[in-house]
Formats: sequence, structure tokens, C-alpha cells
Amino acid sequence: MSSVSLLDRRLSAGKGWLLCAAVLVLIFLSGAVVGALAMDLRVHGRQRPPAFDTPQGKALYFERMQKELNLTPAQAEQMQSVLNDFWQYYRTVLSDSKLRVEQLLNEEQRRKFELMLQQSH
Repeated sequence: MSSVSLLDRRLSAGKGWLLCAAVLVLIFLSGAVVGALAMDLRVHGRQRPPAFDTPQGKALYFERMQKELNLTPAQAEQMQSVLNDFWQYYRTVLSDSKLRVEQLLNEEQRRKFELMLQQSH
């Protein structure tokens, strides 16, 4: 066998490994892109229940309380009132706390803080 044909075989084998590595890299990058798009489109958030301070979250939480505690109509009405008071208190505390934090920050920090809050929802 000549040294030229042996060299051709080695080059062909090297190209095969290179092609295989390139395909694996492309598959990995495709997965990363799809994952990033899914996160950007908030597909992952659809699996989580709504936050308890949203109207949907309040309704789900109240329904769960009614069902699991087997509340009477009178208890359900009173529970709804207590939960509404709690949610109002919760919103007031969040709002007041946000204002207090913003007073500590300079303008650039406030913009970053607002961005952080938006990203957490």
C-alpha cells in the first residue's frame, strides 16, 4: 500500500470525526437557542400557578380554602373578607417598601431596581 493512499484514509477518517463533532455542536447550539426562546417567551411560566395576589391567584386560593376546609356559606363569606383584608395589607406593605427602597437609591440604581422587579414577574 502506498503512503499516499494511507494518508488519504487518515484524512478521510479525520474528516468523519470533524463532521461528527460539527453535528454535535450544531445540535447543542440548537437546543440552547430553543431553550433561550422558550425562556424569553415565558413558556416556562405557564406551568406555574398565578401569583396569589393576582385576581386569578386569589380565586384559586379561595377555592382551595373552601374545598379543603369544607367551609359553610357563612364561613366562606367571612373568609373572603379576611383574605381581601390580607391582600390589601400585602399590597400596601409592598408599595410602602418599594417607596422606601427607591428613596435609598440614586437614579441609575432606581432604573435597575425597576428592571429587576419587572423581570421577577
